[in-house]
Amino acid sequence: SVSLVVVSALLILDGVASFSVSGSSDASAAALTTAGGNRRSFLQNAGAVALSGLTLLLDVASAEGSGAPKVGGKIVFGDESIMYQKAHGTSAVPVQDELRYGVSRKLADQISNYNRVFAEFAGYFKDTSFEDVVRASPEGTPVTFYDSNTGKPLFVAPIGRSADDFISESQIHGWPSFRDSEVVWENVRVLKNSGETVSVDGTHLGHNLPDRKGNRYCINLVSVAGSP
Repeated sequence: SVSLVVVSALLILDGVASFSVSGSSDASAAALTTAGGNRRSFLQNAGAVALSGLTLLLDVASAEGSGAPKVGGKIVFGDESIMYQKAHGTSAVPVQDELRYGVSRKLADQISNYNRVFAEFAGYFKDTSFEDVVRASPEGTPVTFYDSNTGKPLFVAPIGRSADDFISESQIHGWPSFRDSEVVWENVRVLKNSGETVSVDGTHLGHNLPDRKGNRYCINLVSVAGSP
């Protein structure tokens, strides 16, 4: 674990420091023997390696801690004010220049920013790389879907089911279909009166269409094809 390596690294560095001090405290002492010199060189090299590894591990831990969005939890409702007109339709900015999965930027901008009701046609995602990307992700590693406007994470899937199950459900309904456990609620809201599912920044995403399994978020792929 990171904590174990940190302790080990600190112990090695402490040993280097202690050895250096004791080795230089007696100015009248005889020159270090070859064995002593080798020991000191070993400790210094070990300390440098440990410090380098420690720095790398801390960088990785910091990146993982700050980069992973919190996913799942109870549905979070929002009010109509989220979708008030802004500089670019219901959003402050247009969709990103380069979108993922090979989706149409023109369609994405229309659906995401100048629309509250309509959707990409059913099965649209089948003509994109959506299924390939989901299936190519290592087992146990879900795909993060980002806002096509802002690049904020909105959904992470599949969670608690296989890639095939996620794709199969999406195929049955015609649009990528997410569950409560796959929503980044920090950035997603559902409007109570209509079930419209939107980003906190005003991106139209789709609608919540509950079924016997619970809430199901029927989402336009063009609206979640951004990059972070």
